[in-house]
Amino acid sequence: MELSISDEKTKELLTEVIIEMARSKRGVLREIMLEALEEVGLANAIAKGRKDAFVSEEEIFSILDNKK
Repeated sequence: MELSISDEKTKELLTEVIIEMARSKRGVLREIMLEALEEVGLANAIAKGRKDAFVSEEEIFSILDNKK
């Protein structure tokens, strides 16, 4: 037997879960949101980096060595 629910019911259930989580597990929800924002930032940085010229490994190590 296959279980099936409508998109509207799915949205309703997910909304309830998120609201309950926000009420009872604020720290967990906060960590999830921070992780998601970090991932978006990383994805944006990668996308931007692909448009710009690549930097050689030697140039990176030279910059790092000068910071010591």
